[in-house]
Amino acid sequence: MRSTLRRTAPPRAAVHPAARRPRAARGAVALVPVLALLAACGGTSDASETAAGGDLQAAAQAAGLEVDTSPDQDRVRTEENAAAIALLPPELADQDTFTVAVSAYVAPLAFLADDDATPIGNETDIAQLVADALGKDLDLQVKAWADWPLAVQSGDVDAVISNVTVTEERKETFDFSSYRNDELGWLVKAGSDITAIDEASDIAGLTVAVGSGTNQEKILLAWDEENQAAGLDPVQVEYFENDGDTILALQSGRIDASFGPNATAAYKAKVSPQDFTVVGTLNGGWPDTAQIAVTTLKDSGWADAVTAALQGAFDDGSYQEVLERWGLEAEAIDAPVTNPPGLPKTS
Repeated sequence: MRSTLRRTAPPRAAVHPAARRPRAARGAVALVPVLALLAACGGTSDASETAAGGDLQAAAQAAGLEVDTSPDQDRVRTEENAAAIALLPPELADQDTFTVAVSAYVAPLAFLADDDATPIGNETDIAQLVADALGKDLDLQVKAWADWPLAVQSGDVDAVISNVTVTEERKETFDFSSYRNDELGWLVKAGSDITAIDEASDIAGLTVAVGSGTNQEKILLAWDEENQAAGLDPVQVEYFENDGDTILALQSGRIDASFGPNATAAYKAKVSPQDFTVVGTLNGGWPDTAQIAVTTLKDSGWADAVTAALQGAFDDGSYQEVLERWGLEAEAIDAPVTNPPGLPKTS
């Protein structure tokens, strides 16, 4: 019999994939261009709060991608996977819950719903699929991204699903079950003269926003160094406190492009195509390749079972449905893998 000591979430009802409601049937408010993006990404939401309901609906229809931002999420579900459950060691099989850390910082990966408390997004939906397949209730814990390694190592959570890239250094401490390609995207204002960014020379002389200390910053600076060595104009690099500030800078023309995770760039472009467009993508491991993965403690017994759980979701279509729900289908991988090759150590 399962222990009930760790139960922190209400029991979930099994939902067969065929019983899922279609997107249009959900009582969701679709995110609206610019203003709702600001709210979801940490910028001001005062103006969006004054918009009339009819205006919201019209903007949502124009955007094309409808997104449920309510706390009462009608998440995509999958069925229990006996083969995946059989891979769990007894002590993990007996747990009622699958406790997952997410970092609710930016749409569509993980962000807070309209109640400013409930984490929602692509990563929470992937967590739901894994929990369903393993026959467990999902317990989501919002953690700062920098805190996830300690949360996993201390046993505070069973896993982290928060856009974590597989690296060889991390594999010394953690196990990985891949579920998405690590892609970076170049986002520009709709109608920009910049129509494609494919190589270093394409960014010569541009003003580009990038996150400080990120892998994309390393790539941007490497490209700029290559350009300057070739006698091309340098890049003007801009750093902002949050994604909402970046959006405002892009809209106002203060910057030419934003370089960051393609997940967030693609989401902005699909929710608000009249405002933004993605003009290029690049694997986050450039010049190598990298994948995003569910992260668990090394040799804890979770990894193979989680990979099998993801495989079941791949097979029944629920994995693809989650990515399509958040506009991330371009980042789909062919199949989940336990501990795929990671980015090499830097030293």
